[in-house]
Amino acid sequence: MDDVCEGKDFSFPEQEERVLELWAKLDAFHEQLRRTEGGEEFVFYDGPPFATGLPHYGHILAGTIKDVVTRHQSMRGRHVSRRFGWDCHGLPVEFEIDKLLGITNRQQVFDLGIGKYNETCRSIVTKYVSEWEAMVTRTGRWIDFKNDYKTMDLNFMESVWWVFAQLWEKDLVYKGFKVMPYSTGCKTALSNFEAALDYRTVPDPAVMVSFPIVGDMDNAAFVAWTTTPWTLPSNLALCINANLMYAKVRDKSNGKVYVIAESRLGQLPVKAKASGKKQAPSKGSNAEAAQDGLDKESYELLVKIPGPYLVGLKYTPLFDFFIELQETAFRVIADNYVTDDSGTGVVHCAPAFGEDDHRVCLAAGIFETAGLVVAVDDDGCFIEKISDFKGRYVKEADKDIISAVKDKGRLVSKGSIEHSYPFCWRSGTPLIYRAVPSWFVKVEKIKDQLLECNKETYWVPDYVKEKRFHNWLEGARDWAISRSRFWGTPLPLWMSQDRKEIVVMDSIEKLEKLSGVKVTDLHRHYVDDITIPSKRGPKFGTLKRVDDVFDCWFESGSMPYAYIHYPFENRELFEKNFPGNFVAEGLDQTRGWFYTLMVLSTALFGKPAFKNLICNGLVLAEDGKKMSKSKKNYPSPKDLIDEFGADSLRLYLVNSPVVRAESLRFKRTGVFAVVKDVFLPWYNAYRFFVQNAKRLEVEGLASFSPMEQAVLLKSSNVLDHWINSATESLVSFVHQEMDAYRLYTVVPYLVKYIDYLTNIYVRLNRKRFKGRTGEEDCRISLSTLYHVLVTTCVVMAPFTPFFTEVLYQNLRKVSSKSEESIHFCKFPSTTGERDERVEQSVNRMVTIIDLARNIRERHNKALKTPLKEMVVVHPDNDFLEDITGKLKEYVMEEINVKTVTPCNDPLMYASLRAEPNFSVLGKRLGKDMGKVSNVVKKMTQEQILDFEKSGEISFFGHCLKLDDIKVMLSDNSSVLKTCRRRRLMLQEMATF
Repeated sequence: MDDVCEGKDFSFPEQEERVLELWAKLDAFHEQLRRTEGGEEFVFYDGPPFATGLPHYGHILAGTIKDVVTRHQSMRGRHVSRRFGWDCHGLPVEFEIDKLLGITNRQQVFDLGIGKYNETCRSIVTKYVSEWEAMVTRTGRWIDFKNDYKTMDLNFMESVWWVFAQLWEKDLVYKGFKVMPYSTGCKTALSNFEAALDYRTVPDPAVMVSFPIVGDMDNAAFVAWTTTPWTLPSNLALCINANLMYAKVRDKSNGKVYVIAESRLGQLPVKAKASGKKQAPSKGSNAEAAQDGLDKESYELLVKIPGPYLVGLKYTPLFDFFIELQETAFRVIADNYVTDDSGTGVVHCAPAFGEDDHRVCLAAGIFETAGLVVAVDDDGCFIEKISDFKGRYVKEADKDIISAVKDKGRLVSKGSIEHSYPFCWRSGTPLIYRAVPSWFVKVEKIKDQLLECNKETYWVPDYVKEKRFHNWLEGARDWAISRSRFWGTPLPLWMSQDRKEIVVMDSIEKLEKLSGVKVTDLHRHYVDDITIPSKRGPKFGTLKRVDDVFDCWFESGSMPYAYIHYPFENRELFEKNFPGNFVAEGLDQTRGWFYTLMVLSTALFGKPAFKNLICNGLVLAEDGKKMSKSKKNYPSPKDLIDEFGADSLRLYLVNSPVVRAESLRFKRTGVFAVVKDVFLPWYNAYRFFVQNAKRLEVEGLASFSPMEQAVLLKSSNVLDHWINSATESLVSFVHQEMDAYRLYTVVPYLVKYIDYLTNIYVRLNRKRFKGRTGEEDCRISLSTLYHVLVTTCVVMAPFTPFFTEVLYQNLRKVSSKSEESIHFCKFPSTTGERDERVEQSVNRMVTIIDLARNIRERHNKALKTPLKEMVVVHPDNDFLEDITGKLKEYVMEEINVKTVTPCNDPLMYASLRAEPNFSVLGKRLGKDMGKVSNVVKKMTQEQILDFEKSGEISFFGHCLKLDDIKVMLSDNSSVLKTCRRRRLMLQEMATF
């Protein structure tokens, strides 16, 4: 073995760089894959990130979790194929290209040419691939970049076509005209789960607007409340709840008559006492105002009107932009979606911009689907029909629309409200809801199957599955899978001009056969011009592909099939090993990738896509805010790794709440603490071993060669026996926790184990290691420590791949049976050699030593001052035997005491006293608590002993159990320490 330096001189980053060189020389990752070929498959699905941005701590966290699990499984002999994947299509890429090329509308793409646009997209999707590979490799993650998959690959896209074709055959696809979340920044509709990815609390205008009732004898007007004034020009109806009671009231200041829900009368604006001006109810006053009801100084109640009597009434439109619809529109309809917990109980309906608005207006015949005019274009600007505001971006037109309403005398009140509002997850612009044509998957049809499939999966933490994901599935809506965009997998639908004939392509072969065209790429600029003849004959023309492309989430949800080109290749491999064993991503993917995986696998196979899942939380800046490049509120991952090493970062992340789907406030000091508390003590134990093994040669003795483990297990030394058992416990614990995917429990256990290794085994065996108890005993202790260090390194290799490799490469030099890399070693199996009794004995010894040291400190007696006697008082003779048996010499040496005396009668040095457990008895005893308390406190020693023996005692008709009374030891002046309710007492008899 080579000499080792002091811990302070050991550079973790430099050693890690050398390990990377070793792995490259050995081609270690691929060698591990070759060695496990033929073993049980462990199928891991790696969610594809976009390569249009640099990796951050969130990526490093998820990558570390994936690497720990897959390394562990590989060391268990399983074959774990790990292919990196790239999400190449969709909004993230197009958004970057639009900025690069200055594109602001769809027509500019057509002018440029879809081919040129798409090829520009293709050119940037791998922009940061080299940076990703460098960072992922530097963090120690083993994954195949050379054999990666890309969602823009021909094979991947063909499998996506196959997935869609299967859904079509199962009648799970339809085309609909629905109001969807729409991104004006990316100029496309988003799915409901995409819309849920970025909610922000923002201010918006809140206005009440009047709608005069046609022919009303009091000239009354309905009052509707809205936070989207830009939708008012598209108003076509008012909706009420027929189950509510409405009221007609007169404003005493101007004589105007309004109709709103009776329970919402408190929402009408009231006159301010000082100024005389009217003001809307202040923010947060809704509940109070509604309870107080109508302000009688400002309004006069005229009549109450049941909801059904209002249905069908006509009103005067606010604007004339849709006056041609007056025969069917501008009337009152009813639906239960209208509530009285906010607003006025009257909802203004713009069916092109609200999902419920669209539904109720269509059902009521306000408009026909073909006749609905969407008054906002793809850029979020009003079309020419809205002449007063044409070309204006809707959100920017709010103020002018409110002014126009006011000029018409229809503005009842104006204010603002702070509420949670969805933003585009890619462009950061506020979403609007807009009617768009789209192709949908019938998720609602398979909702029950989704919930059943979710039950078959195992999640860490479990509550994310049972609460967050379950609730999301319960509320699942049909999924809009098409996008009116350019860079993506085209929908494989060819349609005739009369829309009566549709052909779905499930393969390239089918397209080539029907079209007679050789297909080498499936992107739009390759397939849009391909036509196929109609089956009905030449007079019906040809079928052309529909314009849309797939939502990129559909592609990533197809990953388990597409990345291996199923079903065109690897059919047996897939069908034998589906569902996959493991996936891991962030909490946000409950509404993203986890969801799309579950929807598609359930629809296709009636199974979940995965068996086991680890869900991590968010990595935040130290101040609890989102990490921001511009604010520079977090350390660079590269700089941190260069300072402390990747293993320290890995352990810090894995040993944090973030692995349990909670948030982590990232602290540089936390990474340093891992170095200080884990790696340096671990390294020092290793260094101590190497130095003493090398000492044998220095002293002219035979070089160190580790004895066989079977021989060492017969050692008569109790601490050898103990450390072997403790190491077996470590192996068993890690085995158990990794099977349960609880990574976060392993590091605390390791820290405790290393503390025991260094501060008990190494510390208490110093004489043996240095040869003072004879050469044979020295070699036994060194061999024991050697095997312990090797085993610990193997067990922890998935967590700390660099540090364990460094130690192992030196340790293996004295073994003839070593592997070239620690990652080629098999994870140790549990041998059953664990001795819980000896582990308990040493734990008791440690407790006694720690307590005795505390007593010395309290009495200012240095450890170098010898004491005559220490009395250990405990009622359990086994406990006393542990301390005064084989471990006695260690206790005496560590405490520096000449005699250790056992005593099993606590009452020799203390008396017992009883106290009522008020937290338990308070509610139960009520008024008797006082007198029972007094009696309990006066219990005699004999009563207390009888109570502890029988487990119960009665006072004033109340039977008290062991949990009802606290029994404690009272200090008899000489008693120095008590612990765990009569379970431990130390008596120090020396004269201080």
